[in-house]
Amino acid sequence: MSGLNKTPEKHMMLFSGRAHPQLANDVAAQLGITLVPTSAYDFANGEIYVRYEESVRGSDAFVIQSHTAPINEWIMEQLIMIDALKRASAKRITVVLPFYGYARQDKKHRGREPISARLMADLFKTAGANRLMAIDLHTAQIQGFFDGPVDHLMAMPILARHVADKYGHLDLAVVSPDAGRIKVAEDWSSRLGGAPLAFVHKTRDITRPNEVVANRIVGEIKGRVCVLVDDMIDTAGTITKAADALLGQGAASVIIAATHAILSGPAVDRLKSCKVEEVIVTDTLPIPDDRRFDKLTVLSIAPLVSMAIREVFEDGSVTSLFDGKA
Repeated sequence: MSGLNKTPEKHMMLFSGRAHPQLANDVAAQLGITLVPTSAYDFANGEIYVRYEESVRGSDAFVIQSHTAPINEWIMEQLIMIDALKRASAKRITVVLPFYGYARQDKKHRGREPISARLMADLFKTAGANRLMAIDLHTAQIQGFFDGPVDHLMAMPILARHVADKYGHLDLAVVSPDAGRIKVAEDWSSRLGGAPLAFVHKTRDITRPNEVVANRIVGEIKGRVCVLVDDMIDTAGTITKAADALLGQGAASVIIAATHAILSGPAVDRLKSCKVEEVIVTDTLPIPDDRRFDKLTVLSIAPLVSMAIREVFEDGSVTSLFDGKA
């Protein structure tokens, strides 16, 4: 009978959907484990089938999937993967979201709109997720949408280290592309030795997505190398207009730094033709070769994700990864 009272050993298992296999393999390599063999395919009508090729009973399961295009397909695949784990008696299921789909729909701007970011959190909970892990959520309040622990990881230290190493000897200014992200710019400033802050005052037509109407710079940027920071680059309209405005008002040069390289539609052409020194992103989303260009630098997010997974698995502190800044 005494054997029944023994605490079973914890067993980490890492699962990946088909959206971004390279990142999942990189994370697995950092952790020193292999991805659990998984059968996943689509039926003729588009329905997704998933089955794990080994037992997952009692495991501490981490399910990684980047919500890239076709975004709805990969979200559905991840939900099905979570359901399969729950029904196969995984002990704890942590959903790893390098990029959280629908994060921009976090509030109602007008009547009769959805709050899709909340719906996403509810779907993960219903599927069987115990915990979420995401990188640079579009807004921090999304953490409160999920009924359970949420680890909000930040790519800024990785991006800022690259900027400091390459441009730290220059006269820098940190620029937020809008007033709402000043707090992020302040964190960047402290990482870059107290570089002065500026922001782009922009107006938007809420009926027309991905379109900025006007830009005005608030702050002293003349003669400085401006580090234009944002959480994502989608069609690149906002960020390239901001860069043009900075250069037009006397910035010495502009560097763009963003976590999520969505790079939809005209983004690559816009960034190529924009007179910026460098576009620095991470690989939270897959960037195929035909979307890469000379000025683009892609930094690996795998070390951060793997460290966070290890802290969660060992019941450690994810906050400690960010020098006490949660």
